[in-house]
Amino acid sequence: PRTSNRIVANYLKRARSIPEADIAEAYTPLGATDYADIVNRIRDFAAAGKGRTIVVSTLNGDTNSHFYRALARAGITAADIPVLAFSVDEAELAGIDPKPVGHLAAWPYFMSVPGPMNERVIARYRAWKNDDKALVTDPMVATRMALLMWKQAVETARTTRVDAVIDAMGGQRLQLASGGAVMMDFKNHHVQRPIRLGRIR
Repeated sequence: PRTSNRIVANYLKRARSIPEADIAEAYTPLGATDYADIVNRIRDFAAAGKGRTIVVSTLNGDTNSHFYRALARAGITAADIPVLAFSVDEAELAGIDPKPVGHLAAWPYFMSVPGPMNERVIARYRAWKNDDKALVTDPMVATRMALLMWKQAVETARTTRVDAVIDAMGGQRLQLASGGAVMMDFKNHHVQRPIRLGRIR
């Protein structure tokens, strides 16, 4: 979260010319459950602001549900102060009540993105689980992607020898279940995945 926030703050200041006084950060421990104070600070910040306020949330795990519940208890909706979450998916949203309708999420994979490849991945997983409501999450899709790219590198190298596979990883390409493609960088072996922006319905 701190690294993400630093990147966002630098972008807002440099690329969007937003003054530092119009950017605020707040942190809680992982697993925190009480967000009343932070929600009050957000409301006060928005009330004192010169324009529209948006919250960029870098919360992780089930802390998201506690934060959204605190917003709802305070009567803050997406129409008032929208939240853009960097780490929330359909599986987490399913457990939040009331639903944070209208808020936004930026995430590499959403199960709800239509398309034949995504539908096949979901159907195969649900059949394997024998559960027609089983959710597919981004960590699952990322793990599948990594295994398929490793398989391609082994096929390219024609061996499972580690050094040869590492050399073959650079340039491996893969179509993504939710659309688009990724390529393994030749130099640092980082994969840049497209990010999708979704509105919670």
